[in-house]
Amino acid sequence: MSDYGNPPQDPSQPNPYGQQPNPYGQPQPPYGQQPNPYGQPQPPYGQSHGYGYALPRDAYASWLKRVGAYLIDGLVVAIGYIPAVIGGAISGSSSDGSSAIGLLLTLIGVALSLAIFVWNTCLRAGRTGYSIGKGALGIKLIGEQSGQPIGPGMAFLRYLCHIVDALPCYIGYLWPIWDAKRQTFSDKIIKTVVLNQPQG
Repeated sequence: MSDYGNPPQDPSQPNPYGQQPNPYGQPQPPYGQQPNPYGQPQPPYGQSHGYGYALPRDAYASWLKRVGAYLIDGLVVAIGYIPAVIGGAISGSSSDGSSAIGLLLTLIGVALSLAIFVWNTCLRAGRTGYSIGKGALGIKLIGEQSGQPIGPGMAFLRYLCHIVDALPCYIGYLWPIWDAKRQTFSDKIIKTVVLNQPQG
């Protein structure tokens, strides 16, 4: 019998309580968590990779890359608008029945360009972090705290917030040039950042 009234455990037998003895006398971390050898509290969920903190400035997408991605995305939408341009030309140069065809092409072009915008800027970028332009230039839109794509709804709201970037003489669009996290005003409002992260 041991001093505490329990029989000593044979080291060759499995521990009936499901835990191995800790030879160092320190409490073991909960199941599924790794011990922190440095004795510091772990950062909150979503910040384990540093997204909740300021990363080195080079980790954030440069202003030129962001402008380039914006232009590519604008070009993609413009391609969808080509039928509307053709339709407008037909309607403006004809007064007979072909004007109906021109109107139809115009409506198709408007609908197509709007659909491309919603798919590329809201759905695609919201779900993956990459619009066509961002993917081409290897930059990714994520939530500043979560480190994850922000979702279609927030991506659309971020697009609307570009109004704030444009109001004070477009200074919000220039803000990433000197900002520590290279954010526009809309990024700061929605709490997003754009990182240098090529699409895998």
